[in-house]
Amino acid sequence: MFQSKKNIIAGRNPVAEALKSGQTIDKVLLFTNASGDAVNEIRQLAATNHVPVQYVPNEKLNSLTNVQHQGVIAFKSSIVYQDLQQVIDWLNEKGETALFLMLDGVTDIRNIGGIARTALCCGVQAIIIPDKGVGALNEDAVKTSAGALEQIQVCRVNSLMKAVDTLHMNGIKVFASEMTADKKVFDLDFKEPCCIIMGSEERGIFAPLMKICDEKFKIPMAGNFESLNVSVATGMILYEAVKQRM
Repeated sequence: MFQSKKNIIAGRNPVAEALKSGQTIDKVLLFTNASGDAVNEIRQLAATNHVPVQYVPNEKLNSLTNVQHQGVIAFKSSIVYQDLQQVIDWLNEKGETALFLMLDGVTDIRNIGGIARTALCCGVQAIIIPDKGVGALNEDAVKTSAGALEQIQVCRVNSLMKAVDTLHMNGIKVFASEMTADKKVFDLDFKEPCCIIMGSEERGIFAPLMKICDEKFKIPMAGNFESLNVSVATGMILYEAVKQRM
């Protein structure tokens, strides 16, 4: 995926300073054999800030920048990530009923952009994503979302399982889209505080995550074709929520 040069931070000290200063970083790329105190510090800062670290060959780093990178490159995020509990508290103060969306393994930024556009139109207050295994919310994702990703709260968490625990502790039910489920999307009560989990088209929702959901549901289909594009499926589900809430 093309990365804008202006979103790249290269070099050990610049990357460490960016992490220390609280800049929102999408991910850090480290040369596979990089070592030393500065590299260890970057690893620790990345872990503290829930920033994924990816180990790559030096050729990959050289292809991204002609600046002296010292085996370290970071990508600045176009999104300012929010704390999930703080978003929940903010909604409670406003007296709003939570309607959240959680993405598990959705990697195509075109799908993420389309989902964000629909989510914003349907009154979703926050999109929850993991810090690994989801498409980078970079400039391309923001453009694909027509700016929706800059208007909706995005919560990046280091564990979707822990995020579900947080939702449950705050009285928010979690619904999982699963095409083999018995219950239909129309049978759910979207008027209550809830979060909808959408999985990847290839593998669906992570099995342990599915087990701790409150309800599993499917979108009924007239034909035998077994797969809907995840962005389209999300739109269908969210408009059922809109219908019920209106």
